[in-house]
Amino acid sequence: MSQTIAEKILSQHSGREAYAGDIVIADIDYAMSQDGTTPLAIEAFRDMGVESVWNPDKISFVIDHSAPSPSQQVSNLHEMMREFAREQGINVYDIGCGVCHQLIPEQGHVVPGDLVVGADSHTCTYGALNVFSTGIGSTDIAAVYASGKLWFRVPKTIKINVEGELSRGVYSKDLILKIIGDLTADGATYMSAEFGGEAISSLSVEARMTVSNMAVEMGAKAGIMEADSKVMDYVRKHSGREPNTVKADRDASYSREINLDASDLEPVVAKPHRVDNVVPLSDVEGLEIAEAYLGTCTNGRLEDLRIAAGILDGARVGDGVKFIVAPASRQVYLDAINEGLIQSLVRCGAAVVTPGCGPCVGTHNGVPADGENVISTANRNFKGRMGNPEAFIYLASPATVAASAIKGEITDPRGLLSKRD
Repeated sequence: MSQTIAEKILSQHSGREAYAGDIVIADIDYAMSQDGTTPLAIEAFRDMGVESVWNPDKISFVIDHSAPSPSQQVSNLHEMMREFAREQGINVYDIGCGVCHQLIPEQGHVVPGDLVVGADSHTCTYGALNVFSTGIGSTDIAAVYASGKLWFRVPKTIKINVEGELSRGVYSKDLILKIIGDLTADGATYMSAEFGGEAISSLSVEARMTVSNMAVEMGAKAGIMEADSKVMDYVRKHSGREPNTVKADRDASYSREINLDASDLEPVVAKPHRVDNVVPLSDVEGLEIAEAYLGTCTNGRLEDLRIAAGILDGARVGDGVKFIVAPASRQVYLDAINEGLIQSLVRCGAAVVTPGCGPCVGTHNGVPADGENVISTANRNFKGRMGNPEAFIYLASPATVAASAIKGEITDPRGLLSKRD
């Protein structure tokens, strides 16, 4: 029988031909957890009575969510992670290295055809590299650390074809927000979202990561794309491992197929307090903002900083606007410095914080005040997400965030682009 990408990868890693609905026990290629989930995983691992992890070379701990530490309690948890990692020989990406979902592909830990798990819901990001990657809980990741295996129910697959070409001023963030708005937050629950089409092929690998990253926001288990020449160039640059590219069979069985024309899209915004509360930007244009945030595992990459710097183009951030920028990794930070992007952003009035999750999770940096509106490139806008349940978070592309930071209100970036033509 014909198979989807998800069915093929789970078949290859379980040693049996598997299809949607089957239960398999599969070998894991790589696993990671971050500082919000690793301490619980360590405790669960200890409770299992296991002395050594299955393979320290296939595990990373990442300190990114509360980095640098905002409190004594968090500092102690970070040290717990470091001590366990030293004991087991596990790699640690410590404070300042960056966000887990930038680091894992950037440092070459994953390649096409892999099966990867992470104790973080946005592990689905690596699907842009033709990887079946998914987020799991702390107890499950502890079991993976002990055995190198995990059970899966093979997901059904929803196929999303995006043809045409994105217009100038419209980005992959607008595309995935539009898809989530149409499908709703539970429209692809426990499915593998398989993205393809002319518009997806035209995107950079960085832009594709934005799409795969947010697959979980419509309930998907994974957000997978095929590996083309752009993906292979990225993998060769970042990893020495041999890829095993996987394509769906032409007559694979899909739960549902969706067809979109990218040329019809316009900038959109996700209004509080749901990611699927997506409207055309024009519906909220002019809404006053107090904070603008550029960063996260969704849009803190070099390409995103370039887009924002291009919109700013020497303009000043609006009076009363806190514009916070968090590069996704130390390497992104250095590359942005070398290109002059950081200097440009700082001169415009941005505050650049340590590479990592920054204000996204609301543990320290950039917590908004009561009643403030925030425009953010993050992937979630739930009540209290940035640390204050009395604030309001709007999600948008890096271009929209930068344009809004200048104006002090939600602003269509296409107007600023046209002025720079």
